[in-house]
Amino acid sequence: MKWTIDGTHSAAEFAVKHLMISTVKGRFNSFAGEGETNPDGTLKSVHVTIDPASIDTRDEKRDAHLRSPDFFDATGHPTLTFASTRIAQKGSDLSITGDLTMRGVTKSVTLTGEFNAAMTDPWGGTRAGLAVSGKINRKDFGLHWNVALEAGGFVVSEDVRLNIEVEAIAVKDEALVAA
Repeated sequence: MKWTIDGTHSAAEFAVKHLMISTVKGRFNSFAGEGETNPDGTLKSVHVTIDPASIDTRDEKRDAHLRSPDFFDATGHPTLTFASTRIAQKGSDLSITGDLTMRGVTKSVTLTGEFNAAMTDPWGGTRAGLAVSGKINRKDFGLHWNVALEAGGFVVSEDVRLNIEVEAIAVKDEALVAA
């Protein structure tokens, strides 16, 4: 079965340490994706595209800096992508390994979490849920900007935690709809 992300019921979020003492959280407000499940209902594939210009950390000045060439370079690299290469699932527990591409750099990343089996929604559609998280090093993707702190450490941590919550809608087979 093929699936598409319901953007109004999904989130692509991140968290990073600021000044080595607090955590700044943000999200991308514009993203899309699709997936496929096997006949037994297990997850087969996932592909997500994110617009880095849609970054939202609740601070417009910081968001503008994150869109700049110091970080995402949203003008020069207008998409981030994740495409699964391997999925291991036991019950609802899930591990997705895939290629994350950011700023033209592609690295293998593993996200873990759960896949909630398909169910019928109140409108007769079919929906499923996916919740995964993981950690990346932003420098691996060319996001090197930082400032050393006088007391030691840096303004922005290298480690970035990712949290993805997706509600997916089953795509109706066009051939069956036309018949």
